[in-house]
Amino acid sequence: MPAPRCLDRLAWPQLAEAARQGGSTVLWPFGAIEQHGPQLPLGTDAIFAERVADAVLAQLDPELPIWRLPCQSLGFSPEHLGFAGTLSLPSELLVSLVVSVGSQLADAGFQRLVLFNAHGGQIALLQVAARELRTRHPSLAVLPCFLWSGPPGLSALLPQPERRQGLHAGQAETSLMLHLAPELVGPERPRDGLAGEDPPQGWSLEGAVPLAWRTADLSKSGVIGDSSGADGALGEALFGRLVAGWGELLTNLLRSDWPPTEP
Repeated sequence: MPAPRCLDRLAWPQLAEAARQGGSTVLWPFGAIEQHGPQLPLGTDAIFAERVADAVLAQLDPELPIWRLPCQSLGFSPEHLGFAGTLSLPSELLVSLVVSVGSQLADAGFQRLVLFNAHGGQIALLQVAARELRTRHPSLAVLPCFLWSGPPGLSALLPQPERRQGLHAGQAETSLMLHLAPELVGPERPRDGLAGEDPPQGWSLEGAVPLAWRTADLSKSGVIGDSSGADGALGEALFGRLVAGWGELLTNLLRSDWPPTEP
């Protein structure tokens, strides 16, 4: 990624000038350090957030006013505790981190902050942090995004039932890592977390009526889904749609006047 897109590569007068630009936007990638089955690295989500973010920013019009922070690799992952290597911050600490950093970006003059999150277990928490930050700084638009939600056509690349059941370290994530960093992928391809009793009728692990599940309730390997069909070609297709989708979404944002200014 070109250095000018990296906020931490700027000197302070350059940062001040960047913040003064109309629609100045900071993208902050979020990942996690947590188990991803026996075949994927602990930093899977952080790798995905960084690699997609970098590819998207590299293809944007260089005149668009967007810069990125270093990835926040430690996240909120209590559902994976009990598996070696999982490191989870307290929820209040992550909210405080977002509010503190976002407040300083707002004070510097930036107008938008995109929380570019690749860990499903902290979606709701970052939404809470975004609302807290926006309440304190109404001039700063805060967009808590999830890597896998937004770009069209992702689910169409996955077969059923994996499209519905592959919640963690399954076919999609294993395939994407096989494309991005195959040297980090182990030989195991577990199918796990799918047996046992189904949730009560009308309830689900994720969705409209979710349950606060723990991975250990469902899986011995840490995988929730079926990774056996993973391959690099699928990962390449997923990566292409992620980059194209987020490129379009960010371009639309950066060329807009959103949010409306206060009266």
